[in-house]
Amino acid sequence: MRCRQLYVISVLALVPFANNAKPLTPFWDDLRVKHTWGAVPPNWESLGHPSAGTTIDLHFALKPDHENALIDALYEVSDPKIPLLRCRYGAHLSKEQVAQLVAPHTESLELINSWLEHHGVPSSTISMTHGGSWLTLTGVPVSQANELLGASYQLYRPTGTNDSIILRTVGYALPAVLHAHVQTVVPTTCFASMRTRRQTPRKRTLEATGDMASRSVLRSRDDDHEVTPSELRSLYRTAAYVPAATDRNVLAIAGFTEDYPSPADLTAFMRECRTDAEDATFEVVQINGGGYDPSNPGAEANQNVQYAQAMAYPTPLIFYSTGGEELENPDTHQPAPGDLFLEWLNYVLHQERVPQTISISYGADEKGFPPEYMKTLCNLFSELGVRGASVLVPSGNDGVGKDDECVADDGSGRVQFVPEFPSSCPYVTSVGGTTGNPEVAAEFSGGGFSNDFLRPEYQQVVVPPYLEQLGSKHDGLYNPTGRGIPDLAAQAIDFHIIVENDGYVVEGTSCSAPTVAGIISLLNDYLLSTGKSPLGFLNPWLYGLGPSGFNDITSGSNPGCGTDGFSAIAGWDPVTGLGTPDFIGLQALLPH
Repeated sequence: MRCRQLYVISVLALVPFANNAKPLTPFWDDLRVKHTWGAVPPNWESLGHPSAGTTIDLHFALKPDHENALIDALYEVSDPKIPLLRCRYGAHLSKEQVAQLVAPHTESLELINSWLEHHGVPSSTISMTHGGSWLTLTGVPVSQANELLGASYQLYRPTGTNDSIILRTVGYALPAVLHAHVQTVVPTTCFASMRTRRQTPRKRTLEATGDMASRSVLRSRDDDHEVTPSELRSLYRTAAYVPAATDRNVLAIAGFTEDYPSPADLTAFMRECRTDAEDATFEVVQINGGGYDPSNPGAEANQNVQYAQAMAYPTPLIFYSTGGEELENPDTHQPAPGDLFLEWLNYVLHQERVPQTISISYGADEKGFPPEYMKTLCNLFSELGVRGASVLVPSGNDGVGKDDECVADDGSGRVQFVPEFPSSCPYVTSVGGTTGNPEVAAEFSGGGFSNDFLRPEYQQVVVPPYLEQLGSKHDGLYNPTGRGIPDLAAQAIDFHIIVENDGYVVEGTSCSAPTVAGIISLLNDYLLSTGKSPLGFLNPWLYGLGPSGFNDITSGSNPGCGTDGFSAIAGWDPVTGLGTPDFIGLQALLPH
């Protein structure tokens, strides 16, 4: 019996941006604020206006004609528990099908067309992607961008640093008639400073120079012990699995901020830690001017590649080197074009096929992102899920928040826990941190509840019992109706890595995320090798499994903001999520 499709795909004809388009008569001068901080955000300083002739690329996210179609489709292909939708599970969509789901109404395009004509924007500088849901203006003079958006673009950088410069405006506006059609404009008011979820590496101790490949038992951190792939493969029970779908399965790492992996370091790492994988390699894909200099490797990129590959070898691995916003152009001393997350998402979603598993070890505090920006990018992550990609993101390294950053952004001065994005996006899988054996929560494991995203349906069973157990503790410091973070966890402390042929130890939830990504990649390999679809968006499946797929973590907490944070307990908790993965248990529970 054929399954009936339960959502409607509407094919919309895109309206060309032609000079003879039908004129419309709204009041283009009736500007209404779209988003503003009111003042320069804390910890940022203005360097003044950019030099004459500076240009900017503006990206407009248009609201879809069918607002819920994308998310409805995402759950249809991602949730195996709903009987009526079971026939849709795993039937991931193509790029073209997704473009149809997110296409805007023709009226949106007509209005934007008329508005841009009114301001003399050349049609040759306008392009559309994702079925018309994103519109890009290329090479807009900053003076014209200020006029279009009622903005005042200036150069900014974090206070008291020599960090790279970004071009932003404290607030922007749109004609009132466009507010119902435009979700957000990028870049405008996003002052989030992208950072890794890894702590500063330290040199390996002399006592730790023994045979890393032979170790298979994790010990307490008190032993000055270092985590290696063999221990992780033993702890999470992946060692016996041999990938069989390496011609179809792909694992990817998203890289930013000029941090590059080294093939030579990967070889040295495998020679020391996994001798059967000395020929391991990776492909580098450069996006939006992202560089690649393997002679100057970074600890973040090396750690990500070394552990993802060590867990999933010989699965093909892609490293995306993405340039944009925070990279200063050395020739013009002007900010490089683009938004890091948006440029990366646009590139990957433009491909005919997306990697089945993706790990991203970057993020920032939610309160540095405009809400509409986060929601729009979160929807782009959902597009990855509906196309069959599992996206793993670290939960952060500051517990419930750094003590000096725990101030609400509403001007009240009150203390508030600090969740992170994109970890808080409901359409990615957030990964917290553990340590030791038996495992306990790592104190820095990011966790809590989003202030911008509501609790998703897949958490409605597991989160209320935790909140009931918590009682009135931390009342007012967190949002009890928000999306809970993290979803899973894994080891995060004392990871041995190689950088420039030397040994270092690193820690952070960006150690956890590629570790879990490697495990999920093996599950996808198994599915593909048996003729089935990859897992895609993981969370509806994960939350429906029960305890046999995870190692429940019941000890430890994630202090911050002058508090002891949340505690790990039996079942889901906002420190380690559902627990750490048990590959054999998860393999036995795979759908289909």
